[in-house]
Amino acid sequence: MIKLLGSIKNVAKSTVLKNRNGNSSRSSSCFSLTPSSSGSSSVHRLNLSAKDVVASFRDWFKPPTPSTALLDRIFTILSSQEQATRDDASSRHAADLALSRLNIHLSETFVLKVLSYGRRSSKDVLSCLKFFDWAGRQMGFRHTRATYHAIFKILSKAKLMPLMLEFLQDFMKHRCIHRVRFYETLVMGYALAGKPVMSLQLFGRMRFQGFDLDTFAYHVLLNALVDECCFDAADMVAKQISMRGFENDITGSILVKCLCKQNKLNEADAYLHSLVESGKPVSGHAVSILVHALCKRNRFNHAATLLEEFTELNVPLEHAYGVWLHNAVQHGGLNWPLAFVNSKKLLNKAVPRLFRYNVLILKLLREYRLNEVYDLLNEMEKDGISPDKVTMNAVLCFFCKAGMVDVAIEFYNSRSEFGFSLDSTTYCHLINNLCSSGVIDEAYRVLRNSIREGYYPSKKILAILSDALCREGKFDKIKELVVLSLERKFRPCYSVCDLFIVALCKANRVEDAYLLHGELSRLNKDMSQETYFHLIHGFCKSNRGHIAAALLLEMQEKAHKPNRKLFRTVICCLCEMQSPENQLFKLLEMQLSHFEPSSCVFIYFIFGAGHAKKPELAREVFEMMQRSGITPSLKSDIVMLLSYLKNGRISDGLNFFNDVRQRRGAGRKLYSSVVVGLCKAGRIDYALYFMREMRNNNVLPSLECYELLIQSLCRKGSFGLVVSLVNELEKTRGYITSFIGNVLLLHSLKTKKLYEAWVQFRELLDETSDISLLGQLIGIFSGCIEANQDIENLEEIIAKCFPIDVYTYNILLRKLSVSKMDRAFELYNLICEKGYEPNRWTYDTIIHALVKKATARSINQRRREEGKGGVLSGLNLLIRLTSEAGFSDSAPIKTTQMFILRYYYSFQHHFCSYSPHSFYLHL
Repeated sequence: MIKLLGSIKNVAKSTVLKNRNGNSSRSSSCFSLTPSSSGSSSVHRLNLSAKDVVASFRDWFKPPTPSTALLDRIFTILSSQEQATRDDASSRHAADLALSRLNIHLSETFVLKVLSYGRRSSKDVLSCLKFFDWAGRQMGFRHTRATYHAIFKILSKAKLMPLMLEFLQDFMKHRCIHRVRFYETLVMGYALAGKPVMSLQLFGRMRFQGFDLDTFAYHVLLNALVDECCFDAADMVAKQISMRGFENDITGSILVKCLCKQNKLNEADAYLHSLVESGKPVSGHAVSILVHALCKRNRFNHAATLLEEFTELNVPLEHAYGVWLHNAVQHGGLNWPLAFVNSKKLLNKAVPRLFRYNVLILKLLREYRLNEVYDLLNEMEKDGISPDKVTMNAVLCFFCKAGMVDVAIEFYNSRSEFGFSLDSTTYCHLINNLCSSGVIDEAYRVLRNSIREGYYPSKKILAILSDALCREGKFDKIKELVVLSLERKFRPCYSVCDLFIVALCKANRVEDAYLLHGELSRLNKDMSQETYFHLIHGFCKSNRGHIAAALLLEMQEKAHKPNRKLFRTVICCLCEMQSPENQLFKLLEMQLSHFEPSSCVFIYFIFGAGHAKKPELAREVFEMMQRSGITPSLKSDIVMLLSYLKNGRISDGLNFFNDVRQRRGAGRKLYSSVVVGLCKAGRIDYALYFMREMRNNNVLPSLECYELLIQSLCRKGSFGLVVSLVNELEKTRGYITSFIGNVLLLHSLKTKKLYEAWVQFRELLDETSDISLLGQLIGIFSGCIEANQDIENLEEIIAKCFPIDVYTYNILLRKLSVSKMDRAFELYNLICEKGYEPNRWTYDTIIHALVKKATARSINQRRREEGKGGVLSGLNLLIRLTSEAGFSDSAPIKTTQMFILRYYYSFQHHFCSYSPHSFYLHL
């Protein structure tokens, strides 16, 4: 391995340099990585296959074992005969004959060896059962309690409890032919099958008949009771073990686990120390259990103190150190292990060297110093230090960080050969790496295996994989993954199901999403509110309002609160179906029958019907509310009024407004609503009339009234009224809003008429006021006033007139991009420095100016530049800017790219040799 490591060390060095140069943030954490493909290609350039690299670790990672040729032959016969025929009798006969020809000398030791090899090598459980059955039928051999315990352990680990219970029932029926200790075997079997009550009943029966368990069986029963949280029964059995003098280091480990499961960590600590004080044996495994429990509760310092104390007592703690380090890494930090290694108190103590190496390797991985990791691995092998689980997981993480995808997956596939099991963090590294490299099928296989092996990845990793599966249309695999999760009863699964339902809805697979929702309902598990939102929107999008309405009622029954927007979406969908009136009132009646009638529900329906362009239905709901004994509130009156106005029913709306103000009087909110509604309906004349009426009645108009009126008048070109309203607003409020200021600047860029109207109105204004300064600003933007157009100067003038926001900067950007692009890019940098988020308009403004400028230059210099200089260099800059801003995978940048392409087609004769296809690939 040393020679091979030396040959591929340069791969790690070149990969880390490339990764650091490409993205310096990667070195900040061991657990956030984006793999590079350079690692794998470099390995291939060295003529090294993934199998060669993995094989180089085999002699070091794989523990020394005697020849397994005979064992492999046994399992080959059992598995091949199973595949050869479906006839059970003939398959059994053929397997019996093939095994007999091997001339095996059966003994308890050999049978245990075969079963242990089958369990460690992840062989088929059925093959282990078939061998157990075959061995029991051979002349001169009888199964012992130890062989029964071994097969029970295999079945229990494979979670084949029904098969195990059937096995035990068959064992009970044939008591007369068993020469092993009958009750003792049954007690162990039911204990391992997760049936402690049955196990205790059998234990009581055998004690009544004068029989007792031996040391081994007592500890199997005690451990099973602790695992099933039968703590009172466990205390009773522990007392029996103590009375019979069966106590040993295994008893201590099980009792420590019992206390930890009850969250009695201080008592577990005291129990371990009491064992030391009384001179009883303390196993490293017992310490490991308590260390793990302390770490799970974030008590790493306490765990470190425990390790220090028992290190001084010369207790073998190699495993305990590994457990502590593994938990520290899972927690996302190495501070505790690093401080522990550097502790002066332990410099001369027997801290395992493997622990020191693992801490250093993980530290180097976090800092992305991959070549130094290779050096440490070399040193460990030279010194004969055998790796543990932490080392192996670190090596696989190393391959992921180096971008060596094929090596990482080959190493993963060889895990059973090495006796290596991944932890959840390493699973996340591997799945993330495979998804980033586009190897989605492999990532799915790894995730499926992780679930089967008892690990469930984080929600973030599941989001990455589900998104990749959805992009490739592999929804069957998503469904299979969810079913597997439900079968294994993982607690986080339900939030993941929500994630998958959302993904299916986004991919327009609402039927599949609904089926998955049905599975969750069958298991009495509720979806989240966000998932209901996506599912309802999906059915509304597919014009199946009746299902959306049923889901809306269901989510309310599950104590979720739909908002007005969701009600509006469902009601709009129902109004587009046949017999919209029946559909709408059916949903309303169900609402009223399921829940207490409230003004809020009626308002939602009025709002939804008005938005669906059904004001007559909105009025029927309004009247139905009155018939139900609910007095219309101001809010319901306003919603009904806006339902008329937004659908162009101006006369009905005004009649309703008159009815309302006669009933309750017209205040600021009602007046403002009618003005806003009329502005949005395009009836500026009526809006101005009610604006004057408000002022005559000493009602102060809201800012929204001024904003929409000024915007509408600007669009209409009535700039004299605009200046008058701005002057009035300055007098009444003393300031203007950012919205109004942005509208004025935008229209001043388009026309000089706004400034001309301002000049006509100037004699009425005080020259020293801010409103006069706003007039100067409008003159600068319209080009009527010559002024210094430095960014700082313009920004200062604007800030004196109204508060600046990102839209103000976009207008300023548009103003500067007309004259000098360098100032525009300075402003772009300033926007980012001030913490504003550039939006689509920002990029469209820059692109528009760049493309126009580059195209003009291309017309003048197309022969000399050959269409490559001005345009594409400017576009390169734009692509870089948008990528840095995080727009590379979002809709705005895609729209922006289409915007560039549109300009390309408009001026494609100036781009010479660049075809549309190559131009798009360039983007």
